[in-house]
Amino acid sequence: MAVFTSSETSEGGENSLAVALGLLGDEWNLLIIRMAFLGARRFKEWHDKLGIANSVLSSRLNGLIDAGVLVRVPYQKRPLRHEYRLTECGKDLWQVLLTIWDWESKWVSDRSVPLPPMVHLECGNEASPILKCAKCKMPASVKDVRGAFGPSGSFERSIPRATTRRRSVTPDNGDFGLYSETISLIGNRWSATALAAVFFGASRFTDFLQLMTAPPLIVADRLKTFCDIGVLQRAVLTEGSSRLEYRLSPKGHAVFPMMLTLIYWGDQWFRSPEGPALVFTHLECKNDFIPTLYCSACDHELTRKQIGVGGFVL
Repeated sequence: MAVFTSSETSEGGENSLAVALGLLGDEWNLLIIRMAFLGARRFKEWHDKLGIANSVLSSRLNGLIDAGVLVRVPYQKRPLRHEYRLTECGKDLWQVLLTIWDWESKWVSDRSVPLPPMVHLECGNEASPILKCAKCKMPASVKDVRGAFGPSGSFERSIPRATTRRRSVTPDNGDFGLYSETISLIGNRWSATALAAVFFGASRFTDFLQLMTAPPLIVADRLKTFCDIGVLQRAVLTEGSSRLEYRLSPKGHAVFPMMLTLIYWGDQWFRSPEGPALVFTHLECKNDFIPTLYCSACDHELTRKQIGVGGFVL
């Protein structure tokens, strides 16, 4: 796959992780991309479905176009009107969206409408994606993969730049929806950065402060949110001490495929001139770890066009 060249990834600047977190660490962008996979093409469709202000929608669409996720295509000449379509870069987000769907369907139960099942069209079965190593084909969890900074890697370069403040949105309960807990995890800049810090090994409040370079109140708020939704668990460091450590819960460990596919997508399309931001090694086979999704029913590798969710083919 050709690596997408962007002004966002100049030498010494933000790396691919910062760009990926910046693009997907925005609740409106997540909802716009989700609707694009469900067939939305025109401005009015997003406006009517999401209840988003015209100026905000225009800003997000233009940002996704500038990033190469969407492309504007004319569909009418007189008067000239355009629609918005996913590029190859945008379509390549299918793994990220599928791991979000899988995490939501397994770990978020308090919704009025259940998520529709995933159907693997190749075997015809309802299934879920299984994260495996592309080299040895073995399943992999967070305990099986070691990550390290690559040539363009540092936590400072991995933090998305500040964007304008945005109000919270409430996603609908429709097909393949992105729900409040996904929004809480990666739906804004600091949430996405806090989640990345967890997988970089942060466990104490001071670790998060140092890595995130965010005000203490913001760090405390994100950690509280992650604990409230059950992704992190508080643990006392020593008996009789008031000092706390934050550890991933089983629900938090299950976020790993989402993070891996997001990081891999960013590296494929926004790699810095110096090289990747992060490199991963599969401890089982000692090879570079490339995330690949397999069908839980037939154990065949999943491809975008062979996946149906809620009646839609990705």
